[in-house]
Order: sequence, then C-alpha cells, then structure tokens
Amino acid sequence: MFFRVTLFLVLFGGIVIADDQRPNILFILGDNWSAPHVGAMGDKTVRTPVFDRLAKEGVLFENAFCPVPSCSPTRSCLLTGRPSHQLREGANLWGSFPGEFTPFPDLLERVGYDVGFCSKGWSPGKYLEFGHARNPAGTDYNVARNTRQNMTRDEWQFAGFQNFLDQRDQRKPFFFWLGLINPSRPTWQDEQGIDRGLDPATVEVPPWLPDVPEVRMHLLDYYASVERLDDMAGEALRLLEEQGALKSTIVVYTGDNGWQLPRGLANVYDGGSHVPLVVKLPDSHQNAPRGLRRQEFVSLTDLCPTFLEWAGATIRDNVTATSIHPLLISKEVDTTRDGVFLERERHANVREGDLGYPMRAIRTKRFLYIHNLKPERWPAGDPELWFAVGPYGDVDDSPTKQFLLKHRSDPEYSALFDLAFAKRPAEELYDLDQDPGQMRNVADLPEYAETLGSLRKRVKDWQTATNDPRCDSANNSFDEYPYYGPRFQQK
Repeated sequence: MFFRVTLFLVLFGGIVIADDQRPNILFILGDNWSAPHVGAMGDKTVRTPVFDRLAKEGVLFENAFCPVPSCSPTRSCLLTGRPSHQLREGANLWGSFPGEFTPFPDLLERVGYDVGFCSKGWSPGKYLEFGHARNPAGTDYNVARNTRQNMTRDEWQFAGFQNFLDQRDQRKPFFFWLGLINPSRPTWQDEQGIDRGLDPATVEVPPWLPDVPEVRMHLLDYYASVERLDDMAGEALRLLEEQGALKSTIVVYTGDNGWQLPRGLANVYDGGSHVPLVVKLPDSHQNAPRGLRRQEFVSLTDLCPTFLEWAGATIRDNVTATSIHPLLISKEVDTTRDGVFLERERHANVREGDLGYPMRAIRTKRFLYIHNLKPERWPAGDPELWFAVGPYGDVDDSPTKQFLLKHRSDPEYSALFDLAFAKRPAEELYDLDQDPGQMRNVADLPEYAETLGSLRKRVKDWQTATNDPRCDSANNSFDEYPYYGPRFQQK
C-alpha cells in the first residue's frame, strides 16, 4: 500500500492516529447520469470543465458501468462490493438494506476515518428498521429540513458538505459521500438549458429516441442539470483547496446509473448502465499516470474494495468485486477486465402482483447479451397503472415518454415505441460494431450462434459462482419482498 500509516490502539477501544498519511476520499455521485455526457468523453453540447480537468489530471474509465440500472440497488452493490442478487431486499428499488450487510463506510470508520454524506446516500428505501443506526453511506450532514426553505435545491443539497468540513476531526483522514441529486429528473427545469446558453441544434439525439424539437429541448434541460452537477463538484474541490486538504484527497466522480429516459434508467442497455467515471489521485503520488484513458471494464461495485484498500482496511472474503487501484498506478493493460455483468430485479412497483422484471446480462467490448428471465412480463411496466409511477411506470414521466405514447401508432415512431415499451424475447444480443445503439437483436441469426452460446454460458457460470437465487427458476423471492415506495396519486 502506498499510503503510510501508524496506528496506536488505546484503552476503551478508541483509535489515535499518528503520522497518518492515508488519503482523504471525496466521492462525488451524480444521480441518473449517463455516459458519454461529459466533454471528456466527446459530448459536444454539455460543458463539464471540472470532470474534464480531473480526466486530464487523473484516470478516465471509458467502460465504467453500474451493476444495476436502478438507484438503491446499485448503491447497495457499491456499499458492499457484492452483486445485487446476493443482497436480498437490497436488490430492489424502494426495498431495504438488510442489517447483516456491513457497508464500507462503517469499516472505514473502524480504522480511523471520519465518514459522512450529504444529499442522497443509500436511497430510496428503508434501513433504520432493518438493523442500521444510520444511513449506510455514513453520518448524515444534511441541513435540517426546517432551514431549507430559504435555500435553492442546489444550495441545500451541497450545504451538508460544508457542515462536514466545519465539524470533522482534522486529525483523521475522511471519507465523504457527496450524493448530489443532479441530474435526476426532478432537477430538470423547463428551459434551463436555454437559460444556460445551450443550443438544441448541437444535441446528439440517440437513435432509439425520436429526433423532434420536444425531445431536443428535453435533453437540453438534462444537459443543464449535468452542468449544475459539475458546478457543485467544482465548488467541493474549491472548498477542499481552501482548507489545504485537496492535495491529500482522492477524488472519485461518477454517476449511479443512466438517465431517466426510455431505454435508459431500469434498462441494461448502455443508456441505463454506462456511466462516467474519473479518479484523481493526490498530487503527492507522483508516479501515477496522468490523463490516462482506461478501456478495461469496471463496475461501480469495484469501488468498495478500492476504498477499503486506500484506507488500509481489511477486504472481507464475501466481497466479490476487485479494486481498481492497479489501473490507476500503471499503464499495463488488465486483460481479465474484458466485460462486466449487469442485472436487475424490481425497479418501481409497476406490474400486477408487485412483480419485477428480472434480467441478467454481460457487456463486452463488442457485444451486449441479455437474458430476460420473465419475457412474458412487460419490461417497462404494465400498460395500465398498477401501484406506482403510472402506465409503463419503469419509464419515468417526461416530455419524451409522452411524445412516444402519443405517437405510438404513427408509422414514423411506432418502432421506437416498441423498443421502449413492448415485450422482449428471452434473449437479446447486440453487435455494437454494427449497432452501437443496441436496436437490432441478432440473437436468432445463425452467424451469431457461437457468440450467443459463449456469452450465455458466461452469464450462467457467473450466476452459479455467485449463488444467484434465480438459478432456480422457481425462486421468485425478489418479487415477494416488500415495496416501500409511494402509491401513485392521481392529480
């Protein structure tokens, strides 16, 4: 380990740290933010100078993916270093974080770190009722709700970081989870993209969405929210620099899952699972490559053992993920990171009987293979409201969704409607060399039979090796766990 630390255990079980050169860790986590929507990854509309600067000074991961295209399940994996199918209720959105699973912030605290979070930690779901004394992301430094009325949304969600810096123990290294809710849909303000001077003509509309003015304006507001996320990331770095702490801080800056658009959030297509990720080591680590762009596949689940390694904490045997630290200090290619496994269970409660839509998948450089375990179900939710969100409720409401619903019978857009909302076959296979938009399923074509069989086996072997309950086709436990999200209220 390249960070030197001397620890002295004292009476009463406390820890005194002398000559502690372990790094601070600032973890900036955006909400519902897809790759490649940063300047450093080639987006020509959005302006992300902070992310881009970190990419020049650190390491940009071109193939970073969330393990589950859904908020709390991905956060469950990130906090434990384990696949979501091992985490019982933690695999579902609006489920619970079972007390038997120890999140890494608790482990960091045990080895002398000051830990905290603000804005969105592990969420949404329940944890206090299931054996946790606090949010699994750490101690809550959010400003009190009764003091928020005079703050903008951006001000209050960021103020907790200032609270932490004012209150932290300066003798200890820190880990802070800055869980900003930008660019999730509630932060998109109508015409905020225009207000920020963004041009709808420069927006690259993905091929699975209709290229119409309504969609371009919708995407422009998303881009504006991404820019506001980057503004707050910059303010966090400024505060650390002001305190003289930035030079000893590792910065990890990423998103939890893809954007809230059809074939995005709640889908294992790239729109739902491919996320930006940049890591900047402290300047004191002089031998670390700068401006490196890694092509290896990494999962956000890998951040758990990475954080533990940086802190000098023990990585438990049940952690299945692998630290990305070697990719930060060497230019040597890791040929074992040639793909990433993806999955999902229940996102919103949008199917009769509280049913989810289980999927297991693998993404490699050239292919995306998906096994839809229950193809008889609606992948985007039932066409009629069941409990939450609304019709096709795994796709959040937006101008883009409404356009597709309105034009579902229009020959120009009906195929795009089907891609987003229609039922899907048991197996999907996409050749990204020919079809980067992942719109043409080639699973039934004979020339892809060998590839299909190989990727199917990799997924099944992964399920077996990690004791996936879905290996038993009769096991529907994920559908039976309680859903704690709100019921849809008709306006």
